[in-house]
Amino acid sequence: MSDTPFHDLDDYIALPRLGGLAISPDGRRLVTTVSALDEDRTRYQPALWEVDPAGERPARRLTHGPSGESQPTFTAGGDLLFVAKRGTDDDARPAVWSLPAAGGEASMVAAHPGGISGVSAAARAAVVVMADALPSAGDVDEDHRLRKARTEHKVSAILHSAYPVRYWDHDLGPDLPRLYAAEPTDAEPAEDAAPRGSHALRELTPTAGAALTEASTDLAADGSFLVTTWNVPVARGAVRTQLCRVDLADGSRTVLVDDADAEVGGPRVSPDGRLVAYVREALSTAEQAPRMWVEVVDAAGGESRALTREWDRWPAQLRWLPDSSGLLVVADDDGRSRLFHVALDTGAVTRLTDEGALTDVVVAPDGTAAYALRASYEHPAEVVRIDLGDLTGPAQVTALPGPAERPALPGTLTEVETTAADGARVRAWLALPEGASADAPAPLLLWIHGGPLGSWNSWSWRWNPWIMVARGYAVLLPDPALSTGYGQDFVQRGWGAWGEAPYTDLMAVTDAVEEREDVDASRTAAMGGSFGGYMANWVAGHTDRFRAVVTHASLWALDAFGPTTDAAWYWGREMSPEMALANSPHLHVGNIRTPMLVIHGDKDYRVPIGEGLRLWYELLSRSGLPADEDGASPHRFLYFPDENHWILTPQNAKVWYEVNLAFLAEHVLGEAPGDLPHTLG
Repeated sequence: MSDTPFHDLDDYIALPRLGGLAISPDGRRLVTTVSALDEDRTRYQPALWEVDPAGERPARRLTHGPSGESQPTFTAGGDLLFVAKRGTDDDARPAVWSLPAAGGEASMVAAHPGGISGVSAAARAAVVVMADALPSAGDVDEDHRLRKARTEHKVSAILHSAYPVRYWDHDLGPDLPRLYAAEPTDAEPAEDAAPRGSHALRELTPTAGAALTEASTDLAADGSFLVTTWNVPVARGAVRTQLCRVDLADGSRTVLVDDADAEVGGPRVSPDGRLVAYVREALSTAEQAPRMWVEVVDAAGGESRALTREWDRWPAQLRWLPDSSGLLVVADDDGRSRLFHVALDTGAVTRLTDEGALTDVVVAPDGTAAYALRASYEHPAEVVRIDLGDLTGPAQVTALPGPAERPALPGTLTEVETTAADGARVRAWLALPEGASADAPAPLLLWIHGGPLGSWNSWSWRWNPWIMVARGYAVLLPDPALSTGYGQDFVQRGWGAWGEAPYTDLMAVTDAVEEREDVDASRTAAMGGSFGGYMANWVAGHTDRFRAVVTHASLWALDAFGPTTDAAWYWGREMSPEMALANSPHLHVGNIRTPMLVIHGDKDYRVPIGEGLRLWYELLSRSGLPADEDGASPHRFLYFPDENHWILTPQNAKVWYEVNLAFLAEHVLGEAPGDLPHTLG
């Protein structure tokens, strides 16, 4: 097979990508976002597409804006709201736009000088937006004037009084998130007022400060209040979260949940407005892994009630049933991410789906069905309908005609498992190329997932095994200790001991796969990103079994990583000095005798670039394969000055794969060093 999009990287980066899902109040319309290459093939541009919930009509494109559209949501009247940046002004910011239910052109609903980052619409009334405002701005117009002054005077400085100061890939401040009620207005704006649409923005949280950074919010169906996470600074640079109610009439705030020993997140208000469901996460320590379960609390305040504390899975993406009798939740489960029903009265959990990983779940207003994006390692995200029936067992799942067909794959997917030395079951996905057999065994790539709390259970555009499979490799995607979806004990096995059970699990499942006749145990490599990159570094320092190791955005020296990452207080709970000393890969650099490809983006704030720089220098100066007197080394460093923890822009992603393939071909397949991509100069 040679005609799949995975054989040509230009074809691969051009594949459309779905994300997000919204359902109209009458249940007759579904809208998703599809990102596709722009004309220059240098960025992905999102557009809104409508999918027929009944599965009878083909999907149709709704928007064609020059900068793309995202975050679709429906108003009570059926109008489609979305966030988009439109206009020719270089300083144009994302605003909320509306496509009327009756048809016609989109019009601007609300704008903010800092740009709108989120929009919510209640089922029966109200629109709420989130936007970043400068701390001293009393209202939107003053924020507009302050921003103009900063721009005119070319001021970029940020004075911080709290932690954190950055997050994943962006600096925090000087502006910080606030919530606003968007209300219709006919009043003419003043001459120096900020641009606005048909709705004016009324402050709901003017004194929030950093409390709403990366907040999760939900708006009650009647539009009278919302519930949001609220960040609270505590001693020694730490942050914890509360759950707060904000009344839209006057912006008054009520703390619903405040627990110094837990984080809270993902709030969802019941359709009848009486309860709030959320996920409680017991704080981890250096010795104890976190635990997560669903709780509910009265929307007016009171004692919380645990629903799933005894369930040995970690719930996420909570969604109420329309009659408020229970919840749909998604949880990692045995290499999938399945949908479950949780009964409100008993807390009983019932599995509804089997295959694939579900995201962006929405529930039909009449409760007869749910809709979601479903992906797996056999296909990228597609829209599916889940018939809810009586909620007592597996539901029928139907793929709906969507904006994109499943791409043809260059191989097959299977599951493998083994038993670790301590008796634990370790399972993995194995992607095999067409034609792999005892007569033509495939070289093996061990791919290690990040997290570390995660699972290889869904399609990945950034780490796509089928590109490697198209070149003849078998790709092993294991879930070792610390992986989610196998129970609390499986996470605990690796907690605080990253170099122990996670490492031995990886070696055990690799051993098992290498016994297959269709896999060539003499030609292998290991690869990983983030925590997977950490583990790749650990592998390189503890075994010579692989011909090459690729480490992307990786942790190298844990004592340096801990205080410099973007959420140091979080890692400080787990990384005691003793843990860092026992598990830091940099202490084993002298044992590294395997060629390594180091990859890092300068804008990575989760694993700062210092980790990659130190790893690169110590490989050259202290590893078992140091550079020779002329500076020549088998190691390589692929550096992206303008990328972050992920390599997101299309052409940089293409280079990422090209360099990986060339490095592996040289060291795993024994080919002569290939030409570099011409874009590298």
